[in-house]
Order: sequence, then C-alpha cells, then structure tokens
Amino acid sequence: MAQNSLNLANTKGQELIIVSSDEDTKKAAILLKTYLDQAFDNPFIIQNNKSENTGNSKIIIEINKESSGENDCFVIKSDEKNLYLIGPNAKTLRYAVYTLLETWGFRKYTAKDTFIPKLKEVTFSKNFSKNYNPSFEYRALFYPDCYDENFRDWHKLDWQIDDFGIWGHSFYKLLSAKEYFETNPSFFALYEGKRNSESLCMTNNTVVKIVSKKMSEIISQNLKASFFSISQNDDVVYCECDKCKALNEKHGGPQGSLYYFLNKIAVKFPKTKIATLAYHHSYQAPKNIKIKPNIYTLFCPIEMNRGKSIEDITDNNFLNILNKWSTTTDHLYLWDYTVEFTNYLSPFPNLHTFSNNYKLYQQNKVKGLFVQGYGDIAGDLYELRQYLLAKIIWDTNTDVETITNDFLNGFYGKASPFIKKYIDLLIQNQQKNNRYLNIYTNPIESRNTFLSPEAMDQYDQLISEAEMVSRNEPVIARRILKLRLALEYVYFEQAKFYGKGLHGMYQKNGDSFSVKDNLENRVENFVKNCSDFGIYELSEDGLSPEEYLKQWKYIAQNNVVNHLGEGLKYEFVTPPDAMFNNKKENGLHDGIKGYKDFNLNWTGWYGQNAEISIDCNNIQFNSLDFQCLEDQRHWIFLPSKIILKGFKNQKWETIKEQKSEHISKNKNVTTKNYSFNKIDFSVFEKIKIILIPEQKLPAWRERKNKKPMLMIDEVILR
Repeated sequence: MAQNSLNLANTKGQELIIVSSDEDTKKAAILLKTYLDQAFDNPFIIQNNKSENTGNSKIIIEINKESSGENDCFVIKSDEKNLYLIGPNAKTLRYAVYTLLETWGFRKYTAKDTFIPKLKEVTFSKNFSKNYNPSFEYRALFYPDCYDENFRDWHKLDWQIDDFGIWGHSFYKLLSAKEYFETNPSFFALYEGKRNSESLCMTNNTVVKIVSKKMSEIISQNLKASFFSISQNDDVVYCECDKCKALNEKHGGPQGSLYYFLNKIAVKFPKTKIATLAYHHSYQAPKNIKIKPNIYTLFCPIEMNRGKSIEDITDNNFLNILNKWSTTTDHLYLWDYTVEFTNYLSPFPNLHTFSNNYKLYQQNKVKGLFVQGYGDIAGDLYELRQYLLAKIIWDTNTDVETITNDFLNGFYGKASPFIKKYIDLLIQNQQKNNRYLNIYTNPIESRNTFLSPEAMDQYDQLISEAEMVSRNEPVIARRILKLRLALEYVYFEQAKFYGKGLHGMYQKNGDSFSVKDNLENRVENFVKNCSDFGIYELSEDGLSPEEYLKQWKYIAQNNVVNHLGEGLKYEFVTPPDAMFNNKKENGLHDGIKGYKDFNLNWTGWYGQNAEISIDCNNIQFNSLDFQCLEDQRHWIFLPSKIILKGFKNQKWETIKEQKSEHISKNKNVTTKNYSFNKIDFSVFEKIKIILIPEQKLPAWRERKNKKPMLMIDEVILR
C-alpha cells in the first residue's frame, strides 16, 4: 500500500533540500533553514535549481505574482515527492514559511519566547494543496510583542505605525490651533455658539486648502505609508455654522459635513488611501452622500458590552449601525477595543467573545481591523490575548479552544491546567452575574460579580497551585508571577474601597486604625515586580506604578479618620447618580476619605443640587468638615455655593452660606476641604448640607448633553 505522506528525515547523505530559484526567494529559504537547522541534528541544504536530480525530496519556494491574487494570500501544496511554498511576494513567502513551521510543531508565543521542537523527521500529506486567504485584508494588533517585526510576520500582522503616514485623530496635526485660532477663528468649529479649537469648519474653503497642502507635505515625507488619516480630534466638538449645519441636516448628522469635507480632499489625492474615524458624533453612517472610493472608514464602537458576543446582545442597534456602514462605504475597517483602559492589570474576561465577534464583522463586510490592546504595556494576560487575536483575525474559523489549550500548554507547562481553570472561572463568573464589561470600568464596580471576595479566593487558590507546580521551573514561575499581579492589584484597589470593613486595608488597634500587617510590603513588592516586567503605566491616563505606590501610601496614612458622624444617620435628600453611589449613605461617614480617583469612595450628583441631611441625635459637636473633588476632564467641578442649614422648632434655618471662587482652568485632579467650625450644632435636631453646582459649564468644557457634576466625601463631625 502506497504511503499517503511525505516523510522528511534529513539524514546525513539524504539531506532535505530547500530550493530557492532567485534572489527574491532566498531570504525565505534562509529563514526556513534557520529554524529547521535548530530542530534537526543535520543541517538542511539550500539549492538554486529545483531541476537538479538528487533523488531527495525538496521544499521548493517560489514567487508567482499571478498565483494568489491578493497580496497576503499564499499557497502550500505537495506532489508525490516535493513540497511547494508559493506566494506573490517576499512577505507572503515568510507567511508560508511560518505556517509550515507551525504544522511541524514550532511556536512563537511572544517576541522572546519561541518553541523549537527536536525532530528526527517531519511529515506532510502527499498531493495536498491549500490556498491561504486572510479573513480581513488588513490586520493590525496593538499589543506589546507586535512592536517586533518577526512576531508580526510569524502571525501575519500589519503594523499601523509603519502603514499610516498620519495616524488616528489628526485635525490638530493638519491645521494647528496654536498657529491659526487667534488670527483665523473662522477656520475652526462654531460649537455651542462659540468658535472651538478642538475641531474644524468643514465648509471653509481655506481650511480645505491648508489641510490639502499639509497632506501633500506629509505624503511626500512618508512615501512607504499606505494610509493617511484625516480625522476629528479626540473630542465631541463639531461645526454648527450655517453651511455645516445645512449639510448635517441633509446627510443625517455631523458625519454629513465631515464626508463632504473628506470628499473634497480625496479628489485632490485620488491615489492616496485616506482614512477617517467613525467616532463619537461621526459614529453613524452618512445619508444621501457618495463616499469617494479612496476613503477608508475606521468604525470605532467604544460603547459596547465587551462581556457578551455581539450576537447575544438583545439591543441590536449596534448591528443596525454596522449594517448601514457596510452598504455606505466600500472600504469599511473597524477599530476594536479589547482591554480595560482604566486598569491594565485588572482581569477583563472577554476572551470568549473574540471568535463570534470577528466572524460577525467579516459577515458584515468589514475588510480591515485595528485591534487596540495595551500598546507596549505588558497588561494582564497580554501574551494569550495577542496570540489568540492574531490567529482569529487571520482566520475567523480558527478553533479557539484548541489554540488556547495549545498556547497554555506550551507557555505555562505543568501549570497550564490551573491557568485554564482560572481563565474559565473568570469567564463563568462574569457570565453568571451578567456583568456589563466597559473598557473604562474598574475592580470596585466588579466587587459583587466576577471579582467578589469569594471569587477572588477561588482565583488565588488556582494561581497558588500553579505557583506550586512551577516552583522548580524559573521561566514558568516568572510567568505565573506576572499573572499574580492582576489579583494583587484587584485586592489593593478593593481594600481601599472597603476601608475599615471586612476585606479593607485597615485593622483596628484599640481606638484607632492602622494598615493591615504586611499589606504595605505587598504593595511595594507589586510595584517592584511591575518595574521588573516593564509595566511603566497602570492605565491609559499614564499612572506609573511608582506614583500608584505614592498615592497608596498617602491614602493609607491620611485618609482614615475617626469621627462622631460614623454612628449617626445620614440621608440623601436628593438622590446621587447611580454610577457614583457605591456605598450608599454609608459612603459619606464610613471613616474613609476619597482621594483623586472619582470611582473610589466619592458620591456624585449630576446636574443637580447635592443635599444631605444628618440626624444629630443629641450628639455634642461643633465642627463639620467635608471635601469635594475637582476633575475638570470628567466634568467634575467644585460647588458654586454651599448652604448649611439646621432644623429646630419644626423649621429649617440657615446656619451659614459660602460661595466659591471663580472657576479657573485646571488640568490637575484636586480635592478641596470645606470646614465649618465653632458652631454649636447640638441645638439642632438635624443638619442639612446643600451643595449647588455651577449653572453652566465653563467655555473650555462646554459639550452637548454635559452638565457640571458634584462629588463629595466623608462628612466629618467633631
């Protein structure tokens, strides 16, 4: 019976020959030989002529520019004796080489971690032929190892840093507000009745000329780039002048005047691929306008539940928008978000959504992807995330379970069963609790779902077992330590929130509280380990581990207080915003003061007065203090006025009023303390604190549908 496979042993005197017929294929041949020589005892031979009759089987590498049509496609095939790698260019030949190596057990887990098996022979089916075609024409990941060219080639990834002459939000690069706003405000958006430097006027012909000129300069300086972005800044500002407004009404919204503007520029650069973002106010597809054929739209779905596959979300509004885009433009790309930007080291169980979502994108005519991850930060499980995503966006029919298990077995060795259970349990707990996963969430919001104390104990046990079985394998042990950072980070964040209570950071010592034994050492070790792993930021905002430690120590030393109000009844007269009311009334008198993170221990009111009453209960006190947060980036401002009232003899009377100073622009996050001292509060049955917000936002933060927010914490009575 004839054999169905080629058995390639590469023994001495019967060497397996790699055929490279010209200079264009030589690099791929050398690449293949380099890896195979490390796997076999005997070196492989590169031969220039495939017709030489040696009697040995050959791996023949060929360029055939007409063989595969699309640039990223390639062919691997065999006959009765030889194996063939065929691609239209040098890049696709590298793709073919790496694909062949993977079939023989080679793996590239990260840029630095490559597995090369020890082989005596390899096999390949005879008379086999397969055309390898990517699911998407453009596939870029923004994860740490994607900065490495060899990693990108192995996983068939593009690289936006090289491919875009201008990337992302670009209005500010194309027409400088610093240069033009003072002298030519009409170049910029008329927004909420005022010229705003955050966007441009889409119907100003001079703006078109300036942007076109700048584009010419940038194109001439980036001859190898494929795309050039002309996109709104990272803001919600758009022009509402009469001409732009008329276009917006005609074409379905602010995206109407944007594509009118883009079409004008696209005509001037017909051979240039102009990219733009469908983002915030330009998120919807325009109506009644034909988009020029060289415009590529990057659809940016920011507000989406990352904890469910899109097809499982009952509200199908997203699908409706996606469908409209797929029929509006011939070049629909998608900018996907796959991590929690506010907490790079917090577990974010969304791996189970990748496969279904990318299949759905492909079905809806998405042709290219930019998948944003941690950038160059080694965030939680980044190794598995980037590996899995690369496989899926090359081929949406990838068997995710098989790929995941293969990666975990290779990367974590004996510890892999525990890591698999850990990941599966994270996902199961998230699904069981139906936790909405937002890319701007935090571990505190998940404290009652997949990051509950009970769940954290289960995760800790699994990681501890992984640590135990890998204790004699330093490389694996270090990888487990990296996973441990996520649990440590969650614990530290939640401990700040729980404060004096169970799971909190403080312990009672007589009449006072102090940080729990060894907890500060754990935080210090966490910071050191972050540094060792090259994790220089913990969030998109740029918080460094060193600054995190500094803030943590400040909170530990300064934000725990004992006061008379802890035993009294506090009541909301006006209800706070549900998103910023994690501790209910207890948050205002739990003995823990808020710091700079508005998610942590602050209570917030949006666009209305904050009114809190306190039952005095015949307690003797003559001092009342509280603090407010100012974070103008998130529309959190200090109160414009504070009114303190007391209730006695069946009526309220004003004890004190205080007006705030005029608002000034402030990029920093700050807290301000308000004190009311030397007042005999014991004469009142109740005290009421009324905070009145600014009636309107200051000009530099005016945005549609935004109002000033008030945040207060720890009303201290002494």
